[in-house]
Amino acid sequence: MHPFTILLGGSVTPTRRLLAQVAGSRVIAADGGMMHAAPLGLQAELWVGDFDSASQEIQQAFAHIPREEHPVGKDFTDGELAVEAALARGADRLILVGAMGGQTDQTLAHLLLGLRLAQQGIPILLSSGYEEAYPLLAGKLQLDLPLKSKLSLLPLGGFVGLSLRGVQWPLHRFDVPLGSTRTLSNLALGPVEIELEAGYGVVIAYPEPALC
Repeated sequence: MHPFTILLGGSVTPTRRLLAQVAGSRVIAADGGMMHAAPLGLQAELWVGDFDSASQEIQQAFAHIPREEHPVGKDFTDGELAVEAALARGADRLILVGAMGGQTDQTLAHLLLGLRLAQQGIPILLSSGYEEAYPLLAGKLQLDLPLKSKLSLLPLGGFVGLSLRGVQWPLHRFDVPLGSTRTLSNLALGPVEIELEAGYGVVIAYPEPALC
């Protein structure tokens, strides 16, 4: 396995769960996402971006990290460029840290990027520490969440034949149209098992934050 953690510029709460998830992974920082390296005890091997959101203090503190610099007027976000750099280095699993909790457009872009990568067969987790996101495609998905964690399933492409087990409000082969709120705010009662016949979306989970 070659897991990579991508450090993005959104909010991050360094929980014990998040520290365990990123432990042992290789790390690439996207622009201002480098600010999360020290709180998570991570050492980046590459720093990617146009560096318009990295403070001078951060740039000086991490001046020793190799950089891949891009112009401000580019066609891709720093985060997507960091993901591409990780894939070029053999990444077969990705953790996007700081993918949520910032600008809404950036958060949505990261969620859709996660879906695209999952469609390419790359396991991916998006996390702020406080909340986690998992792409949901046709097939099976199992999540190991702390007891009573809140979770919501967002039917971005609608859900056909959705089955949900290990939760307070289970479902069996249920259809959920785009825009429905039927699958929001459930509670995990153990390992969560999800099966989907067709469609796609995102699972947002809120593990109990155990701050270090």
